[in-house]
Amino acid sequence: MAISLHYKVHAVCIPSPFQSHIKAMLQSAKLLHHKGFHITCVNTEFNHRCFLKSRGHHSLDGLPNFRFEAIPDGRDGLPASSYESSTTQDMYSLCENIINDVLLQPFLDLLAKLSDSSNNVNPAVSCIISDDFMAFTITAAQRLGLPSALFFTISACSFKGLKQFQTLKEKGLFPLKDESCLKKEYLDSVMDWIPGMAA
Repeated sequence: MAISLHYKVHAVCIPSPFQSHIKAMLQSAKLLHHKGFHITCVNTEFNHRCFLKSRGHHSLDGLPNFRFEAIPDGRDGLPASSYESSTTQDMYSLCENIINDVLLQPFLDLLAKLSDSSNNVNPAVSCIISDDFMAFTITAAQRLGLPSALFFTISACSFKGLKQFQTLKEKGLFPLKDESCLKKEYLDSVMDWIPGMAA
């Protein structure tokens, strides 16, 4: 069903700042855009630069009702040295900052900018679609009275694996007991009890 031309739903889509999550969210955002949504995709500035570097400086220009925004460097809680790398950021620290809601205030600031009525470029933000791992977006949506949806961007195989945490604990495989569990022999252990997943 297409959206009325008189009112465009403005969905802000924010994936976890990791490549496969960004790719999955971008595919979903494209489908919503095709159905008439105004889309704003949000990345960290680091990932935004990586995207431009891989696709070309003007690759994100000229898309009607589909735009990209970034949470600026330094507002994601990482030290300045982490922005100098051309490959990847400190995943552990980034995950910790996501869990500890470090990105909440920068995200709220961005939502305020996007909904600024003096800026007649975009319709006001209507809803937030976020990666399931970005729990701070729920808090942002509640504070602003916006509907939100969580999008689980991992593969079916990963999801089935996550559902096995209880079994891993029962079998004594999780949590890891000591550093000996980090050896190749242990890490190559076959887990053949997960229904629908071939060993």
